[in-house]
Formats: sequence, C-alpha cells, structure tokens
Amino acid sequence: MILLSDPRVAAVPSSDDGEPLVDLREVPELRLDTRAADPAGAYARVRRGVAERLLAAQRALPAGLRLLVVEGYRPHHVQRDIFTGYRDELRRRYPQWSAGRLHRETTKFVSPVEVAPHSTGGAVDLTLCDLDGVELDMGTAVDATPEASADACFPAAGNIPAAARRNRQILVAALTGAGMVNYPTEWWHWSYGDRYWALMTGAPATRYGPR
Repeated sequence: MILLSDPRVAAVPSSDDGEPLVDLREVPELRLDTRAADPAGAYARVRRGVAERLLAAQRALPAGLRLLVVEGYRPHHVQRDIFTGYRDELRRRYPQWSAGRLHRETTKFVSPVEVAPHSTGGAVDLTLCDLDGVELDMGTAVDATPEASADACFPAAGNIPAAARRNRQILVAALTGAGMVNYPTEWWHWSYGDRYWALMTGAPATRYGPR
C-alpha cells in the first residue's frame, strides 16, 4: 500500500497543462451532493479531464445507477486545516505514537498539503446512488476514518457486507476503466492527473499542479 506520505509521491515532478476547472453544477448528466458545499462553490469544481472521465465512468455503470459526486477541488487552506485537525485528533487519542507514525496514520485519511490531490482539481470524492439519488450501501459512509470504521473504509476491506463489496467492485470497474486511480485507504477517493495518479500509472510528471 503506497500512502501519500511516501517519498515517491512527493518525488514525482509537478507540472500543469493549464486545463481549466469546470463546475459540475453545470454538467446535468452528473449528480452532485451538497454535504461538502462551501460558499465559493469550490467543492463542485474539477479539471475538465476529470469531468470527462466521470462521464465516461457513469456511462459504464449498470442500468439504474449513477455517480454521486461529493467533493472535488479543495483550496490549499482548507486542505491544511483538515490535515492538522485530524493529526491533532490522532495525537490526543494516541499520545504514545512517534511523530513518524502519527504522520503516516494521518495520511491514511488526509493528504499532506504539499501533495494533496484535491488541491490540484484532479481528485474527487464520490459514491453510487440510484436514479432517485438514494445512496447504495458501500460498507461505510464517505469520509469514514480508519479508526472509526476498523479499516472498513479501505477499498479491499473484508469486514463489510457482500452487497457493499459488490457495489465497490462496480465503482472500481467504472472508474478504473475511465483512467482514474483510487487511494487505497478510501474507497470514495479517485484522482487523475495528480502526483498519486502519475506514480501509480508510471506517468513521467503530473498533468495538474496545485491551484
């Protein structure tokens, strides 16, 4: 399992091809949830290439299913606050952890700011729903932490119901088929064009840098 704290992620050369962010509120084919909505509407924005891949993934889903996008772009200061907040929560809960372990465990749930996929516009958190917008059982809620879920948030977790496992397999097949990569501790997190995507696909550099 390669985490975002791995030095190989930070070592990927970062470049940006200038591709714009698009607002998914203006893409009627995709359903957008508002639980992560912010006043500026950042949550609804992703790079154009990501939007195209989400549409391709949705076309590959079985009849009656749709993607439900929860969050896309995340500004630098928001990413920093989420990271430090979760790190401090773990420090209080596990004071015996070394600084190294604390950092590693934090990155199972939140990316370090310097390599954050969401801050490039290349990452998206999402799930599956039916045509009425009712979410499918995926084994955990979106944004379940490893500690609270006993690692059931890991995409390959075995401690989830069989139906949830099948739903995850559907999601994986659609999104990998569209060229996106998953983060191995969060079944809902997928990216394209960022450092993690580049490392996992062998690309020589990123397509998207921080925005």
